[in-house]
This record gives sequence, structure tokens and C-alpha cells, in this order.
Amino acid sequence: MSNLTDHLVPPPTESTEKSHVLDIEGEPSSKKGLKKLEKEREKQRKKAEAEAKRAAEKEAREASESYGSENFGKKPMIQSQERSGIQRTRISDINESHAGETVTIRARVQTSRANSSKLAFFVFRQQFSTIQGVLTMDEKSISKGFVKFASNIPDESIVDVEGVIKKPSEEIKSTTVSDAELHISKLYVISETVTRLPFTIEEATRPEDQLQKEDIQFNRITLETRLNNRIVDLRTITNQAIFRIQSGVCQLFREFLLSKGFFEVHTPKIIGAASEGGANVFTVKYFKTEAYLAQSPQLYKQMCICSDFDRVFEIAPVFRAENANTPRHMTEFVGLDLEMAFEEHYHEVLDILDELFVFIFEGLKTRFAAEVAIVKRQHKSTEFEFLPKTLRLEYKDAVKLLRDNDVEIGDYDDLNTETERALGKIIKEKYHTDFYILDKFPLEVRPFYTMPDPKNNKYSNSYDFFMRGEEILSGAQRIHDPDYLEERAKVHEIDLSTIQAYIDAFKRGAPPHAGGGIGLERVVMLYLNLGNIRRSSLFPRDPKRLDP
Repeated sequence: MSNLTDHLVPPPTESTEKSHVLDIEGEPSSKKGLKKLEKEREKQRKKAEAEAKRAAEKEAREASESYGSENFGKKPMIQSQERSGIQRTRISDINESHAGETVTIRARVQTSRANSSKLAFFVFRQQFSTIQGVLTMDEKSISKGFVKFASNIPDESIVDVEGVIKKPSEEIKSTTVSDAELHISKLYVISETVTRLPFTIEEATRPEDQLQKEDIQFNRITLETRLNNRIVDLRTITNQAIFRIQSGVCQLFREFLLSKGFFEVHTPKIIGAASEGGANVFTVKYFKTEAYLAQSPQLYKQMCICSDFDRVFEIAPVFRAENANTPRHMTEFVGLDLEMAFEEHYHEVLDILDELFVFIFEGLKTRFAAEVAIVKRQHKSTEFEFLPKTLRLEYKDAVKLLRDNDVEIGDYDDLNTETERALGKIIKEKYHTDFYILDKFPLEVRPFYTMPDPKNNKYSNSYDFFMRGEEILSGAQRIHDPDYLEERAKVHEIDLSTIQAYIDAFKRGAPPHAGGGIGLERVVMLYLNLGNIRRSSLFPRDPKRLDP
């Protein structure tokens, strides 16, 4: 019996198309078959040559696109492995006088735009400073691969950029640095944006007046959306400027008061009795009892005066449980408070407060002019007007002004939002100022510790300060006699046992004193005319917002 393997068909060739022209021995079955086989082999050879050529071209292309790969890429996560000693430049320090210099910056990629595979433009941002970056392919260090990599970096990623400062052919109007641009030689990603942005920084910085147009072609970003994504919103150059101005107000407040012999104190915010009385107070569980969040540092400031601190101030949070969803109210804000002993008359304190605000306004005008200009690009407003010697009116004179302009108000009625604004408009037209003081408020609308007017007990030694027709400071001479203090507390139906420690502070001798409390966010909002106090609060708190 013959071996079966002798009769097996040879293994199939590369192409099934060849098998039908081969005999059982694997040879062409005819001349026609031979010709067809040779044709098939030539086809395969050409195919292999074409594939080899494509592979070589691809390899050459990739090589041409990836030279200089050491000049770009993603850096490992910084874990404080080392200190390179690289000096990084602030964008705000770059201008045309530094043309030709090579610098390194760390910044966010605000926008990127590839004009072609060989050219891309960027806007790099540090806080409220921006500069244009230019990346151009060359034959030595900047490949197409570099341009492609850089163009695909997500907006808001943090990068290190090395480049040469050059003077542009024409002024750049889209960045804060208008007379210089950065020609990139190296770019490394330090921290990449990994989720979709809720909105772009460009969208978030569009001027408010543009958003009022009916035929706008871009998205309106609501304040609610901004606050829900506050981390991104705060990156805009407008917000960077707003909160530097806010910091400036605190700086100027401190600077002036320190120069006048005041010193800073820090009073408790968890207290055993409502500091202002009334129902607008947050109650918190305090072990086996209840406590309150301070509505004001008022009582403790006075205790400091009784302790011979003489002149004190504080910058600290204030809590108000007011269910008011208005553009000017929050449940937590920053209070700039001060208290001062005086010799004969509470106007000694009023004079200090007057000088303080003029000092702050002049300081903002001179030291923070650049920041104010940035804010005005987005929030258009008229220049804030104030007088070297602030306008002072007594309350009864303000009532007369309102009545003369057909605004109804009783002699001893408190001002509401509408009457405040009406009065501000009247005063602006008549006296050309956005800032003024009202003195001698009706006694019945002020807190229990307010000293009555010695000449007319319907009024009091109290005052409010106003900016653009809205109150930003409330203050008064405080009652420093313990018996009279108890009498006034009873009138306000305050349980004396809840303020006994406060009253006792005046039983060991207390100097006459006065002071006031300023709402920081309101000052900033009104100076810049932002329209809503939440724009001047870092992470605002109101009856509907506890996050972020």
C-alpha cells in the first residue's frame, strides 16, 4: 500500500487564485496557466514594493515631524523632586523694551489657534495679564509634530513656555501685553485640563453691554452658571482685577487706621447672645446648649474700648440670617469694623471715618488704576465721584430733599432701598458726588446701644455712609453708661440676662466712644458698579447658596 502523503495536494499558495492553474505536482497545468501565474507574481511584487515605499515615506515623514522632540511634551507630575533654578518671568513684566530676550513663563493656555500645520497662535494668561504666543515650524528644532502637539493642548491647561520676546508688526489688541509677543521655542504641559470647560474664558469676559443686544451670536453666561463654576469664573481677568481691588480696600483700610493709632483685634464669631438682637441670627448647636453666629463684632469692640484699647479695628466675617434674595444682600459677608474712644463729641470719630473713605477712594484711583480699567472693559460704569471733604447732611435735611422731589417719607421713617436710591440720584445731580454721609438718624430705627441726640431724643447720634445711593456703613456713638444701657435694652425688649456680661463691662468705667461697620463686598460692588454683590464676593452665601 502506497504512502498516502504521496498523493496529498501541496499547501495552498499565497493566492487562492493561483491554485486552479497548478496541477497535482504544483506545476502550471498549461502555458496559459504559466502566464497567469507570472502575472500574479508580478502583481504581488509590485504590491510589496508599494507597501515598502509607503512605510519608508511614513518613517521619513514621522522623522521629519518629530525632530526636536525634546522641546515639547508632557512633564511628569511635580512632586517636589528637585529645583531646576529656572527663573520664570511674569507676563506683566514683559514689554517691547525686552525684545530679543529669551524668557520662560508658566501660564494657562487661554486659547490656541492653528493657522496651518506649520503655524499656531496662543494666548497665555497669568492672573489678569495675557500675552500672544507664536509657534512657527523651522528645519531644526520646531517640527510639525511640535505644532500639532501644542495646538491640541486643551484650553486652561498649565504650561511652561520658553521663547524669545519680539515686537509685533502692529499693536495686539486682544491681550494686555500689546507691544510684545512670545515666539515659542519650548513648551511643556505641567497640568492638563481633563474635563470639558463649562464656558470659555473669552465668553466669560465679554462686555456686559454686548450681552444686552438682541442680535448677539454668542452665549450668555448667567450669574448662576458662573457661581456654580466659580473656580473657572474666577480665572477671568475681570475677576482677577475685582479681587485685587477688594484686597486693596482692606490694605488701604488697615494702612490708614494704623497710621491713626488703631490696632487690629480678632473677636469671637460664636457667641452666647444675639449681638444685634432680633430674629436675623443663625442659631448653632453648641454642645449641650445653643450659640449664635455673630451678626456684628459690636459688643466685643466696645469691650475692647472698656479695656483701654482706645482705637481698634477688625476685618472678619459677619453673619445675617436674612431671607433676602436681592442683588445687595448676603447671609455672610466681610465686615470692616472699627471703634474709637473720643474726648468730647462723636464727630471726632465721624471725621476719622470721613478721612478713611477719602483715603481709600484716592488709593484705589492711583494704586489700582490698571485693575479698575480692566473691570470697566466688561462692566461699563461712570467714574466714581467723591469730594475732598465729604458731603454731610442731617437726616431731616435728607427727608426734605426727598419731599422736594416728590418722594413721600415720614419724619422718622427709615430709608428703604427705593428711597436710598432716590436720594442718591438727587444728591448726585445737586452736589455731583457719589459718596455722602447722613447724620442724626431717628432713634427708633437704630440698635439699643445707640446714644440718643441730647437735643432731641427723637433722633440719635448715629450715621450712615452711602455710595451711589446705597448704604455701605452704619455707625453711632454707643451708650457707655450701664444704667442707661439697661434702660434702652428694656425698651427694645431684650432679655438682660443674655447681655449681662456686655452691660457689666461698663460698670468699671467706660470712655465715650463711637464706631461703625462697613460691608466690604458692598464697597467694591458700588465703587465698580457691578450691579450684584455676588460679583464682589469670592464664594457668596445667600439663602439659596452654600456651594461651592
